[in-house]
Amino acid sequence: MTAPVRRAGVFALLCTLALAVPLGGPWTGAAIAAVVFLGAFLVTDGPIFDLLAYPSDYEGGRLYGLITFVLAAVTLGLIAVTASLSIAVFVGTVLLIGYGNVAEQLARRRTDHDVALVAVFCLVATAAAVFGQGVTHWLTERPAPLEPIGSALPTMLFLGASGALLAALLRDVLLSHDDPIVMLSVGLLCWLLAELEPAIGAAGILAALVVTVVLGYVSYALETASIAGMLTGILLGLLTIVLGGYGWFVVLISFFAIGGLSSKFRYEQKESMGVAEDNNGARGSGNVLGNAAVAIVAVLGYAASSATLLPGDPDPSLFLFAFTGSVATAMSDTLSSEIGSVFETPRLITTLEPVEPGTDGGVTWQGEVAGIAGAIVVAGISYVLFPEVAVVGAGIIVAAGVVGMTVDSILGATLEGTVLGNQGVNFLATLSGALVCALLVLSFAVLG
Repeated sequence: MTAPVRRAGVFALLCTLALAVPLGGPWTGAAIAAVVFLGAFLVTDGPIFDLLAYPSDYEGGRLYGLITFVLAAVTLGLIAVTASLSIAVFVGTVLLIGYGNVAEQLARRRTDHDVALVAVFCLVATAAAVFGQGVTHWLTERPAPLEPIGSALPTMLFLGASGALLAALLRDVLLSHDDPIVMLSVGLLCWLLAELEPAIGAAGILAALVVTVVLGYVSYALETASIAGMLTGILLGLLTIVLGGYGWFVVLISFFAIGGLSSKFRYEQKESMGVAEDNNGARGSGNVLGNAAVAIVAVLGYAASSATLLPGDPDPSLFLFAFTGSVATAMSDTLSSEIGSVFETPRLITTLEPVEPGTDGGVTWQGEVAGIAGAIVVAGISYVLFPEVAVVGAGIIVAAGVVGMTVDSILGATLEGTVLGNQGVNFLATLSGALVCALLVLSFAVLG
């Protein structure tokens, strides 16, 4: 057995000690954590040090990886004891990290295929999270029957799968020994999602997982998304289906599908002109989040408003229009840049002076037409799927998409490269599209 597998196995066993919290109470868990922390601090060499040390630990002569891991677990435990984070979510998060990691390390002994490793991690991590939550429910609700566990299963599965996807994504963009950061991030996400109970059952969540995973893998196989981009898309898709519905997901996936394929449009020509996307057009997590972060916040806002968790009791439909406005902006901007960039007559949007292809803020009339068409596609899909949209709403979505696309170009011409990066520009553009869409709908409602 290799050193990484042995180390991961010991870490997994230490993670199992999180069950001491529901079994013996917070003080028992705190005592165990203190013992482990003290041992990690005192052990500076020898076989135990070699067993638990990451390569970077040898430089400082301390088990800093284990120390920070314990501190991350203690932080989550304190949140669980003092705030609304449930003990079940805390235990599930800790087991998710520990057992997902050991499963991945075991899988590495047989394959180095990235997708296979990610799949193994996510499957085992999800199972461990569900197991941890289920055991905690059973321990804390005895001698009650098992019905509460059955009724909580959809939520446990949703939280486990979402946490596993986020963990896999962060482990892909960070380092494997950054698990303390991963643990805290997963715990905080699950804390938020636990307040937004899913509107569909366990079977529906399983179906949502199958749909998003299949489409995510297709995007990776077609080289329109990297591993990180695939994981980000699956996670956002799952959240959208569970918290919004399949209609919301269709709108979002239309952008991913059409936008991803548009990056392949005359790719060789764009590559020769120096304006092609890196990695053969495959979208990474930064690109996906830059274009979809506002949309997913709108989904979360919709779920929170539907559950009456937001102050002021806002109309949930405003979040629907914010969502469609942001997606329309992302679609418009992507199509305008991917299609318009193959034409060699761009002009800077702020001065209309001719510029080189690929210049930030450079636009072509062909790209503008493509962008408007993209906004119309999103508006048309929304009109068909959502009764709240209607004809006026569809027109507002198109207008919001065009405004957002224009904002993107103006920011590109003025701030990109000095103050903002490309993903920051994308984020602000989609935010502007979302705000314009929601404000226009609100204005029409007041005037009407």
